[in-house]
Amino acid sequence: MPGAMMPGPMMPGQMMPGQMMPGQMMPQGQMPGGVPMVPAGSTIPAGPGQLPMEQSYIENILRLNLGKTATIYATYENNSEWNAKIFKGVLEAAGRDHIIISDPKTGMRYLLLMVNVDYITFDEPLNYYYPLAGTPQQRE
Repeated sequence: MPGAMMPGPMMPGQMMPGQMMPGQMMPQGQMPGGVPMVPAGSTIPAGPGQLPMEQSYIENILRLNLGKTATIYATYENNSEWNAKIFKGVLEAAGRDHIIISDPKTGMRYLLLMVNVDYITFDEPLNYYYPLAGTPQQRE
């Protein structure tokens, strides 16, 4: 391609940037250039009662509000209407891809997939932690 820069021939002993010499070992937990390596799915610890510093995801907001009553509006494939199913119950657990609620009247527990959730409402103030704010807050 005209104007494209192509690397020239490599000379013996010459290395590409970030390449290591044979037998040279990378310090554990680092990538080339001294950049710390954080495994996928890991979290950076925070103080007691706080979420990990870099995360303000729905799952973490829900975890701060376990035990509260939630109304979950969900839509499922091949439904003729939006918000075809509404679940109301006590929020027991929240993961990256699911929510578990229980109906206090019947004792029935529901495992709901986040992919189907449209939105969630609560009848009471929410506990919310925004990483840059520094402290957990209650939102009304």
